[in-house]
Amino acid sequence: MDPHALLLFLGVDLLLVCTPGPDWLYIAARGLGQGRRAALTAVAGVCAGYTVHTLLSAAGLAAALRALPALLPALRLAGAGYLAFLAVTLLLALRRGGGTDAALAAARPQPARTVLRQSLLTALLNPKGLLLYLSLVPQFVSPDATLPVGGQVAALGAVNVLCCAAVYSAVALTTARLAGRLNGTPTAARRLSAVSAVLLLAVAGVTATT
Repeated sequence: MDPHALLLFLGVDLLLVCTPGPDWLYIAARGLGQGRRAALTAVAGVCAGYTVHTLLSAAGLAAALRALPALLPALRLAGAGYLAFLAVTLLLALRRGGGTDAALAAARPQPARTVLRQSLLTALLNPKGLLLYLSLVPQFVSPDATLPVGGQVAALGAVNVLCCAAVYSAVALTTARLAGRLNGTPTAARRLSAVSAVLLLAVAGVTATT
């Protein structure tokens, strides 16, 4: 693969990943609501989801989705619905609890397996991840290169996953550190959990309307 094209893709992809968007909000929600471990686990889940996107695109799924444009809106609505479900579940838990113990319990990190699964599904249902492979990646793929097209897509997808891992880890650590300074009392724990739920609803709204 042409090193110049790879570096150019790296620059464009970094610019996109560093632009705050739904992924930022989702990871910030985890960091503020559940701390550093949950936020970093969410980053791992999101990156795993984009790795699946990479493998599927390298296998030709991107071309299939281009031929079935109605599938993207369906995925967008499914992703938004899933995020809204997570947010409403958290808000209902806070409302049912009401007391200090319930507030602290809501802010307590979920099991890593649960966070990883939810984050993986969030990334898989994120249409922006698919649009990256539908619109940006093909511009850097050359049918005349020695590396097969599938290999080029896989290489570019790996670059994207690494960029996401680096930038989103910084977002996770920053928001978790902020939460650590603000947390410590039941009232603060309850408010941070509510902020986390509102951020998830915001992500759902952005996902549904873009």
